[in-house]
Amino acid sequence: MDLAKYIEHTLLKQNATQEELINLFEEAKKYHFKGVCINGVNVKLAKEYLRNTDIKIVTVVGFPLGACKSEVKAFEASKAILDGADEIDMVINVQSIKDKNFEFTQKDIETVKHACGKIPLKVIIETDLLTKEEIVKACEIIIKSKADFAKTSTGFVKNGIGAKPEDIELMYDVLKDSGVKIKASGGIKTREQAITLINKGAERLGTSSGVKLVSLDS
Repeated sequence: MDLAKYIEHTLLKQNATQEELINLFEEAKKYHFKGVCINGVNVKLAKEYLRNTDIKIVTVVGFPLGACKSEVKAFEASKAILDGADEIDMVINVQSIKDKNFEFTQKDIETVKHACGKIPLKVIIETDLLTKEEIVKACEIIIKSKADFAKTSTGFVKNGIGAKPEDIELMYDVLKDSGVKIKASGGIKTREQAITLINKGAERLGTSSGVKLVSLDS
């Protein structure tokens, strides 16, 4: 399996240096990854280094808590797109899911989707913080909101596991006929893990271990 075509090579840590980011971009080119996933402040740098490639520039908004106002997330998305982002990954308002304020959840996603226009929007639902029932509900709202992907995790939940096969399977059961795709992210460290998640329904993998995974590829 060619894992590179699934991988968004990721560097979101707050102390990432420009040197580390440039190395990320060079690795993405060397291994032909699907994309890179970086913080919004680094989108222009990515655009410079990935010019004349087909590598997607993916950035995050409302990251990592998802607790800012919808208008702020939308503004972040708009600015990132102007800077050259090809795809936007937003963090869901987890509180609204927990409070069963589903109308707010949907409006939050729709506000960002409107700002994205034709740019694909992924919605990070933070599976480590949700029950099975809440995961299902979040996926149903993503369908209604006309977002393009449901994504498992930020990777920033303390003691979080990240992308679990059983969660991907559950999400796929809800999303499979909707056209909404799945991005698995968080804690993907091994080739076996990656292949399992793809087999369960993930079409993208967000990982900082991309080089390790493809180096084991055959």
